[in-house]
Amino acid sequence: QVQLVESGGGLVQAGGSLRLSCTASGRTFSDYAIGWFRQAPGKEREFVAAISQNGGSTHYEESLKGRFTISRDNAENSVYLQMDSLKPEDTAVYYCAAHDSLADYLEILSWGQGTQVTVSS
Repeated sequence: QVQLVESGGGLVQAGGSLRLSCTASGRTFSDYAIGWFRQAPGKEREFVAAISQNGGSTHYEESLKGRFTISRDNAENSVYLQMDSLKPEDTAVYYCAAHDSLADYLEILSWGQGTQVTVSS
């Protein structure tokens, strides 16, 4: 099973940017599609974006297209989430997850521990 660790969260003003990283260890990283999810206080965890094993295909929550960009570097065992034009409603704990394929982005093989993103108004 692959182990995932997120980093890069923090406090940012509205309109700012953050780049989150998800770094893997354990099993072969390139065997997995990777997704990002987020959970705001009092709300259910929701899908943000996912990327295929080779990085050639991506899928986004429709409302986040154009502001969030997912990418990966298999040589670094890492997936990134670039978040631009951040809004206070983007405040949440962000998690990365491993999947068998991009098509299975709602089927979670393993979760990271999460990283807090707080956007101030």
